[in-house]
Amino acid sequence: MVNKFLPISKDDLRERGWDEVDIIIVTGDAYVDHPSYGAAVIGRVLEAEGFKVGVIAQPGWHRPNDFLALGKPRLFFGVTSGNTDSMIANYTANKRPRDEDGYSPGARTGMRPDRAALVYTAKIREIFGSKMPVILGGIEASLRRLAHYDYWDNKVRRSILLDSRADMVIYGMGEKQILEAARRLDKGEPIASLSDIPGTTVIRGDLDSMPDTVIIPSFEEVSSDKAKFNEAFKKTYLEMDPAAGKPVAQKHANRYVVQLPPPKPLSQKDLDRIYDLPYTRKWHPVYDKKGGVKALETVRFSITSHRGCPGECSFCGLYFHQGRIVQSRSARSVMDEASSLAKSKDFSGTITDIGGPTSNLYMSSCSVWERGSACSGKKCIYPSKCPNLKLGYDESLDLLRKIAAIPGVKHVFLASGFRYDLLADDYADKYLEAVCKDHISGQMKVAPEHVSEKVLRLMNKPSIKVYDKFLAKFRSVNARLDKTQYLVNYFVTSHPGSDMKDALLAGLYLAANRLTSEQIQDFIPIPMTLSAAMYFTGAHPFTGEKVHVPSAFTDRKTQRAFLQRKGEKNRKLVHDALRKLGALDQMRKLYS
Repeated sequence: MVNKFLPISKDDLRERGWDEVDIIIVTGDAYVDHPSYGAAVIGRVLEAEGFKVGVIAQPGWHRPNDFLALGKPRLFFGVTSGNTDSMIANYTANKRPRDEDGYSPGARTGMRPDRAALVYTAKIREIFGSKMPVILGGIEASLRRLAHYDYWDNKVRRSILLDSRADMVIYGMGEKQILEAARRLDKGEPIASLSDIPGTTVIRGDLDSMPDTVIIPSFEEVSSDKAKFNEAFKKTYLEMDPAAGKPVAQKHANRYVVQLPPPKPLSQKDLDRIYDLPYTRKWHPVYDKKGGVKALETVRFSITSHRGCPGECSFCGLYFHQGRIVQSRSARSVMDEASSLAKSKDFSGTITDIGGPTSNLYMSSCSVWERGSACSGKKCIYPSKCPNLKLGYDESLDLLRKIAAIPGVKHVFLASGFRYDLLADDYADKYLEAVCKDHISGQMKVAPEHVSEKVLRLMNKPSIKVYDKFLAKFRSVNARLDKTQYLVNYFVTSHPGSDMKDALLAGLYLAANRLTSEQIQDFIPIPMTLSAAMYFTGAHPFTGEKVHVPSAFTDRKTQRAFLQRKGEKNRKLVHDALRKLGALDQMRKLYS
């Protein structure tokens, strides 16, 4: 049987013999039925449980008929802004409109509104009334579930739950939560009674039935007192444990926004089941004449092998979204997907990636994780790897060998970023050599992020000395293999704590080590991250340390220019900054 897309029109419903759908998913992305697209995963998971699911992708928010394309759902609307926060999708770090949107047909911009989750929910309320249940999910809603600093408005905004007037926010990946909500609503339970599902955020009028709840400073407090903002962040952070975490409540006027503890990690069997579902792995045919969907091209022949990341980089939202416990698929499930890819007509022989948030964390394990928990007050990787963290390098290499032997597979590459600090020590020698020999296509992605020890500490990243050790090992391995391969180094500029001297230090380091850095990201304070808290408050939430915040546009441009020195404008910015620092003699070192 040929895999079918989920219905997007009433013609699709008639073709299936349906009078209505149970659930409609509204997404800010074009509809791509691939397991790297959240809306597709949630739709397939619900479908596998017997629910009739339809998709409305990138509806015109000024066109009510777009929201009526599938009629009225029997149970609820699920709303997501898409695979990225809509503000990040629409604007650069310097708040300028982006030139393209890879998640839209033909990479066209303007296909999703700013704050898409709010706009879509408002339109649903306008058309279907206040009694129609609306559940928010996806990264935008997930990281805005409590009061949060918003970079684009430069202020603290309320929980997205209140601003959108939705009924519930599902945070994290969401499969468990959405199934539980759908099952209960299908039994006739009112949406207001669904206030005890782990991994969700709901509104309550009081906390009388929740005596163990951790109350954090209110929206009114955190929006006017930066110390209270950091207090709220710290308390929320400490409850992000699936086993020991408590509900967190934050008052907004006369109501409470309540975040329930994270759900227990998925079992390997459940994770396999999600990725074994019948995805077409294509964009919907309606986009064929519109240029297709660019973002699919990079993942079309990739495979997700695991979720979660214990790295806890300060600027990354994964801690509050996927969590720090790594969940890995079985080798059988990954190999089945690889075999399916190899049989597809347009497969050229290369599996472009097998990975997750970090390539080299597949099958990582810890005895604490096995209990569904994570250590409190102790990090798995920073400042160095915890001895209890067991890396799955042997399992990874065995899996890669087996996939490479599948008929039709010529190459198996790892294109996701690597934790280089987990490759710098002797225990990783066998793995690193095998990866360099057979599983990178000339480039390995790593993320030093910065050079300054002060800035790296604030980022929760290892010392640059660890990168130096890895760099030497990478070059030595490739010399022994007689290969010319390169590192794609990711750096973040203008992170809290970074001043012009730190930017100069980074520029000099790149020049001295003959490293190029085309992959530079100007820092964006992503909601609900440690770095965003430092950016807004100028202080570290856990230590109270005062932190320099380079927020002025010129400062941000100049810090970037130190790392990316091409062009006369960048050269002038660097020259002017060095003159102010009294360090013009460094120009020769930077540009030699």
